[in-house]
Amino acid sequence: MNRDQIEGGLRHLKGRGQTALGAVAGRARPQAEGALNQVLGGAQYAYGRGRRVAEDLSHDGAALAGEIEKRGRHAYERGREVYGEARHRGRTALRRAESHPTETLLAVAGLAFVAGWLLKGRR
Repeated sequence: MNRDQIEGGLRHLKGRGQTALGAVAGRARPQAEGALNQVLGGAQYAYGRGRRVAEDLSHDGAALAGEIEKRGRHAYERGREVYGEARHRGRTALRRAESHPTETLLAVAGLAFVAGWLLKGRR
C-alpha cells in the first residue's frame, strides 16, 4: 500500500463519518462535505492503487527485459562456439581434401553419381 491509498482510504472514511453525523444532526452542509470527501478519498485511493499497479508492471517489465538480455547473450555465445567449431572442422576437411586429391575426387564422383541416380527417378 502506498501513501495515496492510505490517505484516500482515510479521507473516504472521514467523509462517511461526516455524512452520518450530518444526517443525524439534520444539517445539509456536513452531509455535502462528507459526500465530497468520500468521492475525493475514493478517487485518491484509486489513483494510489493504479500507481502501485503501474510500478509493479514496471518492475516486472524490467525483470523480463533482464531475462531476455541474459538469454540473448547466452544464445550469442553458443552461436560463436558453434561457428568456431564448424570453421575448425571445415578447415580440417579442406586440409584432408588437399592432401588426398585422389580420395577426394573419387568421393565427389561417387556423391555425384548417387545424387544423379536419386534425382533421375524412374522412367
